[in-house]
Amino acid sequence: MTQSHSVDTVIPMLLKDKVAIVTGASRGLGAQIAIQMAAAGASVCVNYLNSKDAADTVVAEIRSAGGQAFAYQSDVTKLAQMQDMVTEVVKNFGRVDVLVNNALPSYQFNPSADYTSIETVGWSHFSQQIDGIVKGAVNTVQAVLPQMKAQRTGKIINISTNLVYNPVVTYYDYTTAKSALIGLTRNLASELGQYGIRVNLLAGGLLKTTDASSLTTEEVFDYIATTTPLRQATSVADFANSVLLMASDLSAAITGQSIAVDGGLTMP
Repeated sequence: MTQSHSVDTVIPMLLKDKVAIVTGASRGLGAQIAIQMAAAGASVCVNYLNSKDAADTVVAEIRSAGGQAFAYQSDVTKLAQMQDMVTEVVKNFGRVDVLVNNALPSYQFNPSADYTSIETVGWSHFSQQIDGIVKGAVNTVQAVLPQMKAQRTGKIINISTNLVYNPVVTYYDYTTAKSALIGLTRNLASELGQYGIRVNLLAGGLLKTTDASSLTTEEVFDYIATTTPLRQATSVADFANSVLLMASDLSAAITGQSIAVDGGLTMP
């Protein structure tokens, strides 16, 4: 992984006795979220699609630090596979308290690609992203819902991008799918609140540093810092800490919200 897994700012045991599923957790932001959740006391299912070795590395890092985790291979676009994953999580840990919808289809953030113009983007671009992002989130929610309803409590956290608020690069397919998560989040929060289930969305900017931003130059990060109220680029660890907040009991009165985690660069 390109980023270091710093957990220095994690509040110890903020998630004690919680059980979490993090989709797309073998690399990048998902891996950092899984590691920091485990450091805060959660037992974690590290979901992955293809990167078995990377997922096993994340689990090994969690366990070496005294945490609990296991890796599970499954495709978020397949409801039956998500249901099987939840069954395995309950078998291992007894419950499901937190779902982090982080998985997304393979994507290249290339400003000159054909999917950055309405004149050249194809519907196939949209459908790939909508299937991976929106259908994936719907499937995971439907899979965890029986368990969370039985518990009368749960946290669902959808991961989006601040490009939905400020499309500085017009990634039509990716941003449209990520925008749909806002509507999904609000509808879920409205329906599921009666069962004690909170649903929120966190939208990140260009994070320092993930696989997606590994080719970003220091000059670009410096420019972002100068245009951001906090005068710094948001780190992967900082974003993961925001996930911890939304996963913890400290956010019990928050649901249906879409929050930008980018140092104030966007203010939706």
